[in-house]
Amino acid sequence: MTFDPVQIELFHHRLGGIAEEMGAALQRSAFSPNIKERRDYSCALFDGGGRMVSQGENIPVHLGSMPDAVAAALREAPPGEGEMTLLNDPFRGGTHLPDLTVVAPVVLGGAGVAGSPAIRFYVANRAHHADIGGMSAGSMPLSTEIFQEGLVIPPVRIVRQGEIDRDLLRLLLANVRTPEEREGDLRAQIAACRLGERRLQSLVARFGAEELGAQAQALAGYSERLMRETLAGLPSGVYPFADALDDDGAGSGPVPLRVEIRLRGGEAEVDFGGTAAQVPGPVNAVASITRSAVFYAFRCLAPDRVPNNHGAQAPIRVRVPAGSVLDARSPAAVAGGNVETSQRVVDLVFGALALAAPGRIPAASQGTMNNLAFGGLDPRDGRPFAYYETIGGGCGAGPLRAGLAGTHSHMTNSWNTPIEALEHDLPVRVRRYALRTGSGGSGLHSGGDGIVREIEFQAAAEVTLLTERRRLAPWGLAGGEPGERGSNHRVRAGAAPVPLDGKCRLQVRAGDRVRVATPGGGGWGKPEPDDPSLP
Repeated sequence: MTFDPVQIELFHHRLGGIAEEMGAALQRSAFSPNIKERRDYSCALFDGGGRMVSQGENIPVHLGSMPDAVAAALREAPPGEGEMTLLNDPFRGGTHLPDLTVVAPVVLGGAGVAGSPAIRFYVANRAHHADIGGMSAGSMPLSTEIFQEGLVIPPVRIVRQGEIDRDLLRLLLANVRTPEEREGDLRAQIAACRLGERRLQSLVARFGAEELGAQAQALAGYSERLMRETLAGLPSGVYPFADALDDDGAGSGPVPLRVEIRLRGGEAEVDFGGTAAQVPGPVNAVASITRSAVFYAFRCLAPDRVPNNHGAQAPIRVRVPAGSVLDARSPAAVAGGNVETSQRVVDLVFGALALAAPGRIPAASQGTMNNLAFGGLDPRDGRPFAYYETIGGGCGAGPLRAGLAGTHSHMTNSWNTPIEALEHDLPVRVRRYALRTGSGGSGLHSGGDGIVREIEFQAAAEVTLLTERRRLAPWGLAGGEPGERGSNHRVRAGAAPVPLDGKCRLQVRAGDRVRVATPGGGGWGKPEPDDPSLP
């Protein structure tokens, strides 16, 4: 069959539009600020073999790892007609436990196995729930094993015969601090999958299942060709780089990370040999997260027109030492691997690619998501509350322009929680929310500035901070200066601010404040000297 490039582009947007609409429905119907305000969710479409064919413009660390979760669902609890599968197990393609993934089949007619209706596609979404149990409110603890982080959910069927499995739902809600919010967010995920199913069925009614499947396959082939062309345009060679995590939050650190990228003939091999073994603390990443960060970094090199699907990943091979901090083995603690270690993998890969493409790679961005989680009892109604957010910072400057200030970067693509929403839903007051002027590294192009966010608690609470780049600054590039390191403080009336570790757990009382100052981005290039002829 000969494929018209115009048709390929049309189907690219038709399929991508479904994923985007799924996300909009999930965001509008969710209960928690983390999903409805911060938009900490992702949606994607998969073919009948579990290969990603399209995705929404959501969270890179979610989307790059979601194919492994779909594969686990199809292997261990494949959803049939009228069913959906739920999972969050990081060692089965998840990221960390708060990220719940729902996978649903799309039955498009025609005979399948034993004459049953054929499943031609799957729809899936992943959303970060503000609490999934565990030792700390917000489920982002300074853990030393995964069982401390919350309820581990292997692939199980959450929907049977079109209805939610009430027993499974009761079990889940009995293990979280905010059951009403969790149920609302999970039902929003299920509704988003049903919407995606209807939209795909509408496409089949218009074009037919065979045509839709063929166009999805052509789209993947198109992405692969463009990615191979991108890689072929880079000079062949071997490009190494090293970086490190500040620490693991359990007394070990720094944690060295190493990569070696081999480029040849339109293909790339990314080898993390020499990276540290898995550590006691919660910064371990599973292999799906590491691959996700690698694919993201290479996707940034490709033209904007490259559709994000399994074809774009085909020319890139990733090798990660088993049992390392980038391919941890159960029951390793992994709460921070998704949010912190993924960011450092991007820095690592960009650092190596800067040797191959020095005029295209930016300096290091803030390199952290500045995770803040807290919870307690709300004095307004006596009920438990739990909250989680990430905080933006400075982006690294590049060869063409300065870095953006006060924004999320790389593996996250979430928004901030508006002050009004935060104060309405939780017993807190935001006392300061501003750019951290001058925190970006200097250079020909300056790095973006970080953020200062200071929250005052109106009730006693348990607070967890899981942050990076508090010891090791975001590096500059091509002669640019590093960005300022971040810092965390507890502020109590009548006393000097108390510095907090980058990864810490503390109890606060009413009136206490927690101040998070996020890192700036690295600068790019040496500043041009002043012209001595000017007055």
